[in-house]
Amino acid sequence: MDREPAVDPVDERRVVSEETIRDVCGDRDLPPLGVIAQVWDTDPIPEDEIESRAAAAVDDLPFEGVPDGGEVAVGAGSRGIANLEAIVRGTVEEVKARGYDPFVFPAMGSHGGATAEGQREVLASYGVTESAMGCEIRATMEVEEVGRSADRDVPVYADANAVAADAILPVNRIKPHTMFAGDVESGLSKMLVIGMGKQRGAKTAHEWALDWSFRNMIPEITEILLETLPAVGGVAIVEDERDDTTVIEGVPASGFLDREAELLEVAYERLPQLPFDDLDVVVFDRMGKDVSGSGMDTNVTGRILPFNEPSPETPFVRRIYTRSLTPASHGNGTGVGQADFVHRDLLADLDVEDTVINTVTAGSVENARIPATVETDWAGIVACLSTVGVREPGEVRLLRATDTMNVERLYASEALIEDARDRDDLRVVSEPEPVQLDDGDLAAPSPSSAESD
Repeated sequence: MDREPAVDPVDERRVVSEETIRDVCGDRDLPPLGVIAQVWDTDPIPEDEIESRAAAAVDDLPFEGVPDGGEVAVGAGSRGIANLEAIVRGTVEEVKARGYDPFVFPAMGSHGGATAEGQREVLASYGVTESAMGCEIRATMEVEEVGRSADRDVPVYADANAVAADAILPVNRIKPHTMFAGDVESGLSKMLVIGMGKQRGAKTAHEWALDWSFRNMIPEITEILLETLPAVGGVAIVEDERDDTTVIEGVPASGFLDREAELLEVAYERLPQLPFDDLDVVVFDRMGKDVSGSGMDTNVTGRILPFNEPSPETPFVRRIYTRSLTPASHGNGTGVGQADFVHRDLLADLDVEDTVINTVTAGSVENARIPATVETDWAGIVACLSTVGVREPGEVRLLRATDTMNVERLYASEALIEDARDRDDLRVVSEPEPVQLDDGDLAAPSPSSAESD
């Protein structure tokens, strides 16, 4: 990965120097790395069909009761969804074609620093702007209480602009959540409950989830919202192992929970994973909100920090070193607490206030913990290797990935290269070679862009 120099100053007292790591761990070489590729069979929707597929999804939704020329609130979130600009634009265009007046509203809880302008900027970073969509974007943090849960009397909040509209139409990706497991996880229902609830609704939901559990809360509150508000349905998206769009489907409000549960099973089948269950060290070139809501997808790292949810049995990763924060995160480093060591550049780009707002809202403050910060990649990797137990050079099980969303091509140590030779689902692209460093940092490009043979 080409590294941009850190812009913000970092207090050097918070950074462990390469010299210190060398004194403590010795002057050791990094293990040679080759490249492996996972063998996936995918069938993505062609890019030139994305808008028309989104329009067709809207065409499948019932708009009974919505007056001619009525306002339709199209919800868009803050996740790194492939082709989001085209999908939202196709949705907006079909709403217009049916004689209604669409506007886009941010449905992203507390993201964007819990400000209207911050949320507008997050949408813009994904190409969702008024000029690109051809309609108004109405961003506000104002909410209205629209109901209360029957058994626990929990208030239910929704975006004030959406509540005032004649119809609500969320657009979101269906995928496994990073903090809990249930019949519905990340998707249309969660966007209504958490995203459309803005900071106040998201904070309320996360607080209650500590006792109630999201797996129970989201379906119940979704039903309240569907009974109370004029949701006509949603545009559901499923991505494949390469994070390309493979499903765009219109889901009527009457089928939100049932159909979303079915699409979640499809999403689990297409979820990209690390190809080994037991690893000493994983190096991620980057993390961020456009990679995963938790910065690094816990389904990939195997590390679930908040709530009372158990971490998955696999993969078991002894040490994680993370090198940078994506620009699209706008400083939000939620999930950084999963790492054991991070590069100083990540710390320089971290906006602690935005990160804390997000994690306190989510009730997952562990995800805001700043790991030990090192001066160089060499220092971070060596610190990891020195704390996993005694290993012969050829026994080290180390992977380097671009991020948790891009795990098709990976740098792999000799032991993992040998394992890969005997597997049909893996291909050895290049043999291990000594790791090249530039002033202590990795000189080779991100594994997702490493050239094949």
